[in-house]
Amino acid sequence: MKLDFKDQKVLIRVDFNVPLDAAYKITDDTRIRAALPTIRKVLKGGGAVIIMSHLGRPLKKLNEDGSINKEKFTLNHLTSHLSKKLRKKVQFCEETVGRKASAAVKALKAGEILLLENTRFNEGETKGDEALAKKMAKLGDLYINDAFGTAHRNHASTAAVAKFFKTGKKSFGLLMDAEIKNANRVLNNPDRPLTAIVGGAKVSDKILLLEQLIDFADHIIVGGGMAYTFMRALGGKTGNSLVEEDRIELAKKLLDKASKTGATIHLPVDSVIADKFDAKAKREIKPSKRIKKGWMGLDIGTQARKDFSKIIKSSKTILWNGPMGVFEMKPFANGTKTIAKAVAAATKKGAFSLIGGGDSVAAINQLDLADQVSYVSTGGGAMLEFLEGKELPGIAAMK
Repeated sequence: MKLDFKDQKVLIRVDFNVPLDAAYKITDDTRIRAALPTIRKVLKGGGAVIIMSHLGRPLKKLNEDGSINKEKFTLNHLTSHLSKKLRKKVQFCEETVGRKASAAVKALKAGEILLLENTRFNEGETKGDEALAKKMAKLGDLYINDAFGTAHRNHASTAAVAKFFKTGKKSFGLLMDAEIKNANRVLNNPDRPLTAIVGGAKVSDKILLLEQLIDFADHIIVGGGMAYTFMRALGGKTGNSLVEEDRIELAKKLLDKASKTGATIHLPVDSVIADKFDAKAKREIKPSKRIKKGWMGLDIGTQARKDFSKIIKSSKTILWNGPMGVFEMKPFANGTKTIAKAVAAATKKGAFSLIGGGDSVAAINQLDLADQVSYVSTGGGAMLEFLEGKELPGIAAMK
């Protein structure tokens, strides 16, 4: 951020799309804490801060009369918490753009903070409407994009608004810089061996990532529901496990491609299987290729945990995206937890580890291991697309 903030009004797009409970209390403020260094730097530099963010999808969850549920989706729920974190009063405006927003910005003095209303209350936000973006741009002298979590969206406040600020008047924030730097460390000239751990339910969600990884990873560990589509591709019996029948041929092609590029795809040799999708279901540990009828694999087994941990601990660069099982159910969370501990152990030995993806991040946070890995990404979908090799609109617009 090589900008002069002195006496400037700085429009900062952050990602404050945080989870709230029924009483609208924040249950996880990771994304808020991640944006604080950028906000503090602007304040320290003598600027006034104007914060923009979205929260949820208000236009897809309207009231019965067709109006926006402002009580549920207002960013004002965050004002008190943000004030405490910054140890400074945060003002709130009930508009994103408009007369009230303009007046609030005009009255803002250096060292003060204004939080604007949910950008997605404006219909043009998710459409990348340039007329809306132009109104947003008029609120600030400078623009900072620090919302990596929405960098893959071509929205008014993330991509279109940047067009209205000249070079030298816009910048990535500290969080955005860190996200890009750490992702590039995995993609460009990583220390080897490089191990990618890919989990989650479906192969179809990770096709592009897997194809990209096969070209540059040494080891690809596959867990979660998607592992059983690969098992079927190898002729295994998977019982009632989640299998994408229309992706079996694709799985065969990925396995074949890996054999030609030198990347090794590792599948779990055994699984924790259950007779139904339920935390109270009967459980057994069986070979992943021989799951009996009526049973399903819901986590990697004890031998798979040992195998995967050994590979991870011998790695120099580690990328982890997606859980090894049904992590939200305690009986099927052990595989994911074991992987988290192995990644932390490898990091302690000097490996570089990048964690990206909701459940992977949740596992690291729940085990209090976030400070024992190299970097925990705040952007699940954005990080996934970045690693797939896509150019993200929120990044491209700043060039």
